[in-house]
Amino acid sequence: MMRRILAICFLATAFGFLSAAQERISLNGSWDLEFWEQEGEAVTDPAAVTSLKTTKLSAMVPGNVELDLLAAGIIKDPSIGNNIYDLRPYEFCQWMYSKTFNAPELKEGQRFILDFEGIDCLADIWLNGEKVGSAEDAMIAHEYDVTGKVKAGGNKLQVILRSAVLEAQKYLVGTYSFRHYTESVWIRKPRHCYGWDIMPRLVSAGLWRDVSLIVREPVSITDVEWVTVDTDPATGKVSAFVDVQVKYPASKIDKVKLNVCLKKDGKVAYEMSRVLPTFAWRTEFTLDKAELWWPKGYGEPALYDGIITLTDENGKVLAADTRKVGFRTVRLDRSEMIKDGEGEFSFFVNGVRIFVRGTNWVPLDGFHSRDAKWVDSTLDMVVDLNCNMIRCWGGNVYEDTPFYDRCDREGIMVWQDFSMAGVIYPQDDEFVSKLRKEIKQVVVKFRGHPSLAIWSGNNENDNSLLWTLPTFHIDPNRDVISRKMIPEVLYEFDPTRPYLPSSPYFSEEAFQNGCQRSDLPQDHLWGPRGYYKDTFYKDTQAIFVSEIGYHGSPNKESIEKMFTKNCQYPWTKDGDWNEEWMTKSVRPLPFFVEFEGRNDLMTKQINLLFGFRPKTLDDFIGASQSTQAEAMKYFVEKFRGERFRRTGIIWWNVRDGWPIVSDAIVDYYNSKKLAYSYLWNAQRTICVLINDEENGVLPLRAVNDSLEPAEGKVKVTDVESGKVVFKGDFKVGANDRALVAGLPVPSGQGVLLIEYETGGQKNRNHYLYGAPPFDFSKYKIWMKKAGI
Repeated sequence: MMRRILAICFLATAFGFLSAAQERISLNGSWDLEFWEQEGEAVTDPAAVTSLKTTKLSAMVPGNVELDLLAAGIIKDPSIGNNIYDLRPYEFCQWMYSKTFNAPELKEGQRFILDFEGIDCLADIWLNGEKVGSAEDAMIAHEYDVTGKVKAGGNKLQVILRSAVLEAQKYLVGTYSFRHYTESVWIRKPRHCYGWDIMPRLVSAGLWRDVSLIVREPVSITDVEWVTVDTDPATGKVSAFVDVQVKYPASKIDKVKLNVCLKKDGKVAYEMSRVLPTFAWRTEFTLDKAELWWPKGYGEPALYDGIITLTDENGKVLAADTRKVGFRTVRLDRSEMIKDGEGEFSFFVNGVRIFVRGTNWVPLDGFHSRDAKWVDSTLDMVVDLNCNMIRCWGGNVYEDTPFYDRCDREGIMVWQDFSMAGVIYPQDDEFVSKLRKEIKQVVVKFRGHPSLAIWSGNNENDNSLLWTLPTFHIDPNRDVISRKMIPEVLYEFDPTRPYLPSSPYFSEEAFQNGCQRSDLPQDHLWGPRGYYKDTFYKDTQAIFVSEIGYHGSPNKESIEKMFTKNCQYPWTKDGDWNEEWMTKSVRPLPFFVEFEGRNDLMTKQINLLFGFRPKTLDDFIGASQSTQAEAMKYFVEKFRGERFRRTGIIWWNVRDGWPIVSDAIVDYYNSKKLAYSYLWNAQRTICVLINDEENGVLPLRAVNDSLEPAEGKVKVTDVESGKVVFKGDFKVGANDRALVAGLPVPSGQGVLLIEYETGGQKNRNHYLYGAPPFDFSKYKIWMKKAGI
């Protein structure tokens, strides 16, 4: 019997046994596409389309309709100049995708399931002239049982999409949702599609993820959840369980055997086999010397192969599920508000407090069908920057399983906002019920990943309510979505993880105290976006910051790609920014004024640090990127240098999802700005840095975000004079910081170069001293001498 279990484990690991559970027939590739302007009531029946005057073209799935228009030569590249505004008329169109396909004959007990992993957004689905379902949510997958409707030969599948903009007009919008993106609140599309200061307005449509026809076997595994109950880092002891839910016909009841196998590096760590007495079964187990999953820097993100198989009386595999399993516990200790300067917002993994070095993850592309191609290259940069957490921002779609798989492997914790941002959403029972379906699907899909560290109800919805109607003092804790419905779903389907109702979160206690930002243990620090060492940033009471950033110009080669030649430079005429610079700043529509001022803000920030307003494009790029780089470095080093009082910083943001002028440190073309290298230096696991003056000296500190003590050598040199300010050894405890020396405060202005070596690795950092404004030409010379 044991040999049989081991053999099943081996085969399931090697081949996955996907065919034993279901066959997936891809319907991706070339489709036919028709579109027409939506007038009056939308057309929902393909038979009615034949009487319409439509435009026909070819389409690719996964895809977005605008990419098909571009491929057909109907529109110009929307990523260049002002071309994005040419897409506005297509917001009011309907689209019909059509495809013919062949299907195999079903065997006894098998069923056909039509699977759309992403439909954007309001759709009616027809198969062989019969309606088989509807969809109203772009963020989740949709399955339809089409058994009996699929022919053994040719089949015609049609999907009609309605205008999200026009359909939104059918709903009454609440008082506190009135902004330029009001039309988004009832429609389950990502919020950024309607315009944000990091993305253009791009209200797209399409079949943006895979489409498949699944042949589902009569015996199938419907859900597997591996749960860590407790870990002991000292001994490696783990308490855990795995829940398995299956479907089987009456003829298989009490005849199906459940086999559980856990392997690490090819060696079996745990195994169990028994006849299933019910369709849902829990297997509890302990491991005595397990390898734990740790965030980046704190240890290895150990992963096991978790193999579940269902077999019949003869040992034949009927269904299988193979996935990576990581054993770890995660908790968030937080206070409802800061009192007398004291508060808490700390992540603990396996009982160890983790200092978070993170970045915000925003849309990878304005056209989400292209997201998948950017995931690995963007994560490569996150890994290179030594981040141990990604915050998936709530104005986006949900990333797919490969993103989470990679974070599991890399030891990158994920802070997952649910996909809501910037408004209070409808409290209507109908809307909340639809949203509950989305939340449940997302939770069940991702809860098995050890990298997933926290769920957050939304991005800045609490803020939005308090900003929009400040004089009415409306309590965000009355929101039924973030305070009631989501907690109910998590209570039922994932009670193991911390949950934050909103980011930032105004608790009932903080609300009653007047909604003071100084009360919030966790905050988004944007403020006036003036000098990065203004009191707003320097004196913040926030213990943990999950958004903070600074603008920086893209590199010249990127500007040349995203602007037409005549608009790259000069960017102003009679003091006004040209239209393309306004578009790239990011202005949702040509007549919008709400987002005007970003370009002026960049020149203001340059002037604050360097005392001039650039006249040439090269000076603008160089000064803007230097300003951003110094600001981002300062933010990270302030929080790292003040660890114990501060517990983490998630800066904004790693990469743009569109060619724009922004806060990102890497633009849409994956071209890195100067801030990338400054942050690379400031985010080493063991880092030596200088914080601003304290008690008459500059504190030279070593910080250590690992579970092993560290030591090394450090030298600090004034770049201008070449004088060695300090040279010596340093020691710093595990998961600790240490004051290496108090350096004399230099007079004037300059750069201190910090060169240090630890564990055989040589690194460098720097500190810009003195009061602004700095001479930009001198600054460039200092940084060149420093080799940074």
